Amino acid sequence: MKTITLKSDDKFFEKLSQLAKQLHLSKSELIRKAVSEYEETVRRRALKEQMRDASLRVREQSRKVAEELDGTLMDGLDDV
Repeated sequence: MKTITLKSDDKFFEKLSQLAKQLHLSKSELIRKAVSEYEETVRRRALKEQMRDASLRVREQSRKVAEELDGTLMDGLDDV
């Protein structure tokens, strides 16, 4: 296992210590869990953005198809 040295101000250190104690975790384990959860948040945010972009592309394509179909509504009816 690798070692990371982290510099923090006293306020952060106290928050970390209190939370670790409250959760019955070491400070190291708490930081590992926090980083893992943040990584998941970043992954979900990126996935959400990809889904939003795909949805907008589909919406635009659907609008174009609907416009094309609207143009054919009267096809062949002018002769009747």
